[in-house]
Parts: sequence; C-alpha cells; structure tokens
Amino acid sequence: MEFVHEARPMRVVFRPGASVTAVPDEAGRLGLRRVLVVCGPRGAATARAVADSLGDTCAGLHAQARMHVPVEVADRAVEVARAAGADGCVAVGGGSAIGLGKAIALRTGLPLIAVPSTYSGSEMTPVWGLTERGVKRTGRDPAVLPRSVVYDPELTLSLPVGLSVTSGINAVAHAAEALYAPDASPLVALMAEEGARAMTHALPGLVADPGDLQARGRALYGAWLCGATLGATTMGLHHKLCHVLGGTFGLPHAETHTVVLPYVLAHNASAAPEAMAALARALGTEDPALALRNLSTRFGAPRSLAELGLTEPDLAVAAGQTAGQAYPNPRKVTVDGVRDLLRAAYEGRAPEPS
Repeated sequence: MEFVHEARPMRVVFRPGASVTAVPDEAGRLGLRRVLVVCGPRGAATARAVADSLGDTCAGLHAQARMHVPVEVADRAVEVARAAGADGCVAVGGGSAIGLGKAIALRTGLPLIAVPSTYSGSEMTPVWGLTERGVKRTGRDPAVLPRSVVYDPELTLSLPVGLSVTSGINAVAHAAEALYAPDASPLVALMAEEGARAMTHALPGLVADPGDLQARGRALYGAWLCGATLGATTMGLHHKLCHVLGGTFGLPHAETHTVVLPYVLAHNASAAPEAMAALARALGTEDPALALRNLSTRFGAPRSLAELGLTEPDLAVAAGQTAGQAYPNPRKVTVDGVRDLLRAAYEGRAPEPS
C-alpha cells in the first residue's frame, strides 16, 4: 500500500444555533476586528443576523454573491473589502457566497470564516472558481481554505426541499469522484463512503419533514465529509464537465451536478470497480448510478439537461470543451464518449454502463 495524505488545517464548530453564537468567538480567536460579511441576495436576512451578532466587529454586509462567481462580482467585492478596511471575511450561505469569500481571500490574503447554509461542501476545500467571458476557471490555493467553519443545522431550515435534494446530491458527487481520484488514500475512501451514506440516508427524512433538525444535521455532517474528500483529491470528469455546463452555458450548479452524476458514474463504472463497490455499500444498492438518479427524481429533482435549458447544439460544444482539458479520470476522456454521456443526460434516459 502506498499513498500520500495531506491534512488541511481547519477548525470546525458544529451545533444548532452556532451561526450567531459561535461566529463572534471564531472571529475573536483569529484576532479579527473589522470583518466583512458576504452573502447572496436571497440570504441577506440570515447574513444580517450573523452580522448583528458580530456587533462593532462587523465592517459591513455585502450581499452581491452570484452563482459561478463572475470575475466582475469578485472585483467589486475586493474593492468593498479594501474600502471597509476589513481584516477578515465571513461568508454566509451556499457555494456562491463561500466562493465569493474565497475570491476575496485569494486576492487579499484575508482570513475567511465560512458559515454554510447548503450542502455544497465548498467550505472544506482549497478550490476556488471564477467565471469570465463564459469560461469558468478553477484553481487550488491554501489561502482560500477557511480558517474556521461554523455548521449550524438551524441555518439550513430555510433551504427549500428541492434545493436541499440537489445540494445533497452535489455533495455525493464530491465523494464519488474522490473514490476514484488518483491521489485518494484509505482515509479519503473511508470519509467518502461515510459521507455518501450519511447524505443519502438523511435526504428521505429531510424531505418527509423539512423541519427535522436531526436529518438536517446528518445532511450537514455528510456534506462536511464529502467536501473534505474533494479538498484532499483531484477532480475528474464529473466536476470538469459541470464546470463547462455552468460556466459556458449558465446552468444552475447543484441541479447540473444532480442530473450529470449518474451518467458519469455509469460511464466510469467499468474503469473504477472499487469506487463503485464503495458507493454501492454506502447506498445499499447494486447499481449506484441508477439509485442516485431514482433518489433525486423521486424527490422532484430535474431529470435531464434539457430541463435545465441546455440545447441540442450545445452538446457538441460542451463535449469538445470538456475533452479538450487535461485532468485525471479512471476512463480515458474522449469527445465521442463525453458526447454520448451528454446525450443520455440531455434526454434523461436511465443511466447504463457504457
């Protein structure tokens, strides 16, 4: 057995109500005195509560985060942080808000505290992303890794059931790709399997009772583990394809991951038997790809890329862009293979090993 595992330095606070009780303590522990709070427009009320809990330590609330972090949005946020004399940043919300916080940290070196309200898992990774002229660029830099992450199950109560489901499957995508990543380790494999198990077992209870804090907490726990595996490994076909679909065609992040994941798993299945076996154990099924598709669609998630707004001419463009990038994947990535995968996802057919 040979592997390399690099642990990421991070402090995690996990408890109901922590978004307003723990954030001031975390800012104080880091020695921060002027903190800029960032969020998206829809999360402004929640972020305001966090900002209020900081008292005089809050240097302002910037509620302009957008999906896929357009570079002009990042530029403006950096200007606001500098103008406010901020010595730190608190990102409250989902992947868009945390992505904007990471962009600020990348450009300024300011320490970041993440307070996630979805299951995206971005808070657990040193991965940043920016979209410019229809192309989403990603990179890895330890400067964007949050110094503290505050998990509060109560904060996810406002997350609609539909978005909870797609956000949860997005988290499972992190674990799935970590299982067949070239730089995976035994610890990563354990975390990925447990994360996928926790998330897929939490979602039915969450859908049945959206106010169930136990289910919400279990989902956050799964998102934490799944996100951590993404932060420790190299992304493959699934994430690169979703970056193209989001950055170039503007498809919604979590929904795109939810639709695409079963088809990528079916595509990679023959080349990644150990990863598929781990997912099968986690989900309690013999066919993880089909089980994930059935789980998401049973709870009302989109069934196809066509539903998300992709058009038939887009398939060839997306396949060419995806296959034209260099990244590891257990199965060789070709234009024809990606186009066939996209065609099945576009039509919403049941995923089948190819």
